[in-house]
Amino acid sequence: MIEDIRKRALHRTSILEGQVRGLARMIENEDYCMDIIAQSRAIQKALASLDKLLIENHLRTHVAHMFAEGGEHREQAVAELLKAYDLETR
Repeated sequence: MIEDIRKRALHRTSILEGQVRGLARMIENEDYCMDIIAQSRAIQKALASLDKLLIENHLRTHVAHMFAEGGEHREQAVAELLKAYDLETR
């Protein structure tokens, strides 16, 4: 994994852990539904941001290598990206 991306991804997972703990407390305390939903949506956005980092790392490392190899490796890279974005047709 690219070191900068690894550090940023780990930082984001730490933030996510706190957000999820906060969400659980909100549910336990029976906070206002819209506040709980807002927190849940914030977590979803944070997860999407983490996904972007992980996809960037995969593109810059594994996919670049797989495309350079060509043939079946290239096809595997394409299949993985389609799967990552829920675009599989098979």
